[in-house]
Amino acid sequence: MIRLQDIEPLLVRQKTHIADVLTRLSSSDYLFLLVVDGAGRLVGTITDGDVRRAFLRGVGLEGRADACMQREPISGRVGQEDENIRRFGQIRSRNAFMPIVDEQGMIREVLYSSTEIGRVAALVMAGGPGSRLGALTRSTPKPLLPVGDRPILDHILERLEIAGIHSISISVHYLAEQIESFVVRRNNIASIRVLRENERMGTAGALGRMPEASQGEVLVVNADIMTNADFSAFENFHHRQGHDATIAVANYEVQVPYGVVRHNDDGLFLGIDEKPRQTYLAAAGIYLLSPQFAALVPPDKPMDMPELLNLGRKIGLRVGVFPIHEYWADIGRPNDLENAKRDHAEAAISAGRRQGDGVE
Repeated sequence: MIRLQDIEPLLVRQKTHIADVLTRLSSSDYLFLLVVDGAGRLVGTITDGDVRRAFLRGVGLEGRADACMQREPISGRVGQEDENIRRFGQIRSRNAFMPIVDEQGMIREVLYSSTEIGRVAALVMAGGPGSRLGALTRSTPKPLLPVGDRPILDHILERLEIAGIHSISISVHYLAEQIESFVVRRNNIASIRVLRENERMGTAGALGRMPEASQGEVLVVNADIMTNADFSAFENFHHRQGHDATIAVANYEVQVPYGVVRHNDDGLFLGIDEKPRQTYLAAAGIYLLSPQFAALVPPDKPMDMPELLNLGRKIGLRVGVFPIHEYWADIGRPNDLENAKRDHAEAAISAGRRQGDGVE
């Protein structure tokens, strides 16, 4: 436990737009903000998970902080040291925090503790042939296609290592020897093991060959995505919600190329919407699974992730969703790869400009 006494960077007003809240959270070393009124008194708290739950309720970026804050946060009182320690010890979270307020409700310090997610094992699914990419994957497996100056797989492994994950397995099948050679040459921080599939095992089948899956949680990541998703926030959300499995989801927008006719039950015309856009929550290729879910995967038999998730829900396991507001892109077709390269180049240019301006 540490005591945070420089609390000004953690404060946000009730009327602050959620877009600004996200900017503050992403630039902070912590996953929470303290909401105060005009006089500076504590009125609520906001975590990364609170914002994502608000998105699921339909709250948008233009909403206000008080639309997603916890209105009755756990807090302590100045001068009640023993009681504060007792209450703080009852908070069950990987990123536990508790503001300490005086009699007027002004925040004087924050008790905080954090645990990295190193005990979680990761499984990177890298066995697919990438056939939709055509000639690009004829002699190169999709995870080794370059974005920037390094392969997609290297970007994924780096984000897992940054999150503190020490044990990573990579399931391979198509052009497996190339991925194995890449892992050997790479300057790995985590312990990385390659699981070769003699036959395609589906998007979940490799879990049956991971001993770690029966002992603790497994973060499953597809090897054909580019994302800045915060895996630490993902795991914290999973635990705070009490899920047995959590599915990361991203907004996917579809434009209908025709005018869509609205009508009532009697077939009478109500209106027409010209080429409307519809938004769906799409599976983002990132999952956090409990040992109870992994136990449902038969050894050495193919199984896809939708089948596993549906089976778990059918027997009563709790499955939740985690909205990704960070950058995310699926690389399935050639134009997806080109877009990812462009996005990566633009992000590098933007980061260089910030450093040139002295902004860390």
